[in-house]
Amino acid sequence: MKKEMVADYMESWYNLIMKESLSGVNGKDAVKVFVKAGGVTRKGKGNHKNVKMPNGQLVTIPQDRELKIGLLKSVIKKAGMTEDEFLKLL
Repeated sequence: MKKEMVADYMESWYNLIMKESLSGVNGKDAVKVFVKAGGVTRKGKGNHKNVKMPNGQLVTIPQDRELKIGLLKSVIKKAGMTEDEFLKLL
């Protein structure tokens, strides 16, 4: 029983740390991660880049600033990735 509690605690602690590390990601770094995951960059309007993902989705990412966590989570989901996969490639 104690081993299960410790494992649950460690998993929740790990998830807390991982979610905090999504903050501070800028657009250029996010594009690099999506390219590592198999995406192909395309030209976007203004300061935005489009990345065509292997699942067929086109994700648009602003390049000039730090991405808000909600936008980043949404783009990661649309790209067919999990947050853990994104962070491993970061």
